[in-house]
Amino acid sequence: MGARDSHETEEFGTGLPVARTVTPDGDVILLVSGESTAARAAAHAQDDDLTAVIEITDVAPVSVPHRIRGRAWLAGWLTPVRGDDRASCAALLAERQPVGELLGMRESLDAPHTGRPAWMMLRLEVGEISVDDLWGAEHVDPDDLAAAEPDPMVAHESELLQHLHSAHGDRLGELGGLLGAREARGMSAVPLSLDRLGLRVRFTGGPAGSFDARFDFPEPVADICGLRRAMHSLFSAASY
Repeated sequence: MGARDSHETEEFGTGLPVARTVTPDGDVILLVSGESTAARAAAHAQDDDLTAVIEITDVAPVSVPHRIRGRAWLAGWLTPVRGDDRASCAALLAERQPVGELLGMRESLDAPHTGRPAWMMLRLEVGEISVDDLWGAEHVDPDDLAAAEPDPMVAHESELLQHLHSAHGDRLGELGGLLGAREARGMSAVPLSLDRLGLRVRFTGGPAGSFDARFDFPEPVADICGLRRAMHSLFSAASY
């Protein structure tokens, strides 16, 4: 991070936010400890913006070789959330992550403080995004982040992949029959990712090493009921 108005750059560490969310305008709101290096740097900068980069690592929720599914880097300008924006941003964070200490976050943020606050909200005005994931490496337009909607499976993905792995590992192996000439029967199959459009499975233990295969659903799913129908269709097709 460094002040936008200067060419100097300072290293402020890799402190993790307690919570984060994206506003309708595409800004990233971060809740950090008032004692964190990011909070101290933002307070010290006062009216200057700090250039900052957020690195997000996506790790598969199941045990599989090479578990990192992707990384994203969001670069932009960091400022404290001030004034009337504090209440709306606090409400947005608490609504989307209503767990633990965040349940009372809005009240604690709005209450008067003496000295350094326990929490600080920071806003990252995103200027550049790059992603390197299972689909390849590319740059993403910040406007696309603002327009994006959460995948309906995102809140359930970890639990569902773990259930598939522990309870239906043998059925996952049968999906190899859908790959045509690419023989995967007899290989170990681990579910790697799940979204509204399909399931990605990693096959290991074959003579050719390991590889990933994507199995698209007949149509996008919007909820758990739709996912059950889509998975039933996949397994039924694999059994023929």
